[in-house]
Parts: sequence; structure tokens; C-alpha cells
Amino acid sequence: MQYNKISGFSDEISSDTTVQFEVLNKLGIKYFEPRGIDKKNISELSPEEAASLKEKMDKFGIKVSSIGSPIGKIKLSDDFSAHFELFKNVVSTAKVLGTKYIRIFSFYHDGEGWTDNERSEVLSHLKKMTEYACENDIILLHENEKDIYGDTTERCADLMQELYCDNFKAVFDPANFVQCGEDTKNAYEKLNPYIEYMHIKDALFSDGTVVPSGNGDGNVEYILKKLFADGYNGFLSL
Repeated sequence: MQYNKISGFSDEISSDTTVQFEVLNKLGIKYFEPRGIDKKNISELSPEEAASLKEKMDKFGIKVSSIGSPIGKIKLSDDFSAHFELFKNVVSTAKVLGTKYIRIFSFYHDGEGWTDNERSEVLSHLKKMTEYACENDIILLHENEKDIYGDTTERCADLMQELYCDNFKAVFDPANFVQCGEDTKNAYEKLNPYIEYMHIKDALFSDGTVVPSGNGDGNVEYILKKLFADGYNGFLSL
């Protein structure tokens, strides 16, 4: 089938956005998920740099599917106030680049199991971010990343049950679930009502190695078929 909402992390092609966009044009891909922008992280762009990037995007006919931000990829023991200021800058950049979506994470911690107090702190941080997103007409997309609070199916479901709304939804990443030892079919069934965005990524249970999609244990084909059968019309990000 032909699908027109294909996107991807084109900084894996090159750190140079001109090269990124030239390759996307050759591939016929009209969206990208900005992360590494000319040797700077997307979260660090000034308003002027964001405007310059938008001009280049327009020149090449490229749009943003979602901001590939690092927001939420800090420890709970780190300075959240400073991180929230970075988050506000990402929100501003998203507006300049013409997207409502920002990919986020749910924080790291020290130690082994997650405590009730740590869970409460995670929820408090995410609620504050979601409130700000709501004020700015932005949708936060939580990605299931290894070692953050929301890495397992159970804890992702917990976040969604507590926070899911018009401004807080889920990214589904099969490879990340595999790297956490999770059954992606089970994860899909439990998280399907909350999925707004899909990463096309696969990995092996044996050692967590990322492999071409369809060659790992992420059940990518199965999940895509289920997604489309369930009426999915969102982005597929490579």
C-alpha cells in the first residue's frame, strides 16, 4: 500500500540538514522528526535558528511530523525547573516549525524498582508539562524508552490511565519494548486506545540489537496490520 504519512529521524542520515532534506527528497519522504539539527539538538535552537530551519524546510518541501525532543530524558534528581524552561523552548520551536506534536519521555531514576514517591514525582512533572501543552495547543507524545518510568507495558498503561487526554498521548516503539523484554502484541492490545504515533523500529530479544524492521522480535508487520485495521491514520516514523 502507498502511505503518505511517512517520516523519520533524518539526523541518522547526516547532521547537516541540507543533506537530510536532499535525501528525503530523493526518497519521496515529505516529513521528518527533527532531533539533530546542524550539530545542535532541536531543543537548543534559538527562535532565529528555528525560523531559519523553517525557511530551509519550505525550500525543500519538508514538514515536521513531530519534534524529536529529549524532554523527560533526565533523572528525577536533576533540576526540573531548568528542564521545564528547555521544554518551553521546544514548545516555541514546535509552533515555528508548524507541528502540534512533541515526543517526550518519563524520566530516569537511581536504584532498581520504582517507588510510589518516584511515581508521584513523574506524574507531577508530566501533569505540569501537559497543562502547559494544553495552554499552547500542543500534543505531547510519550515514548516507551528503556529505563524511564514508562518503559514497560504496565507502566505505560499507568501513565495513560492517569494522564491521557487531548494533549497527552502515546508513541508506540516496538524495538524499545523488545529491549525491555516485553511482548509487543500484548503491549499493542493494552495501549492501542492511546496510540497517536508509531515508530517503525525492530530489535532482538537475545541481546537488544536493533535490526531492520521485520527481522526482529517486535512483531512490526502484525502491529501495522492491526493499526490500520483499527483505523489508524497517523505518522509512521522510521
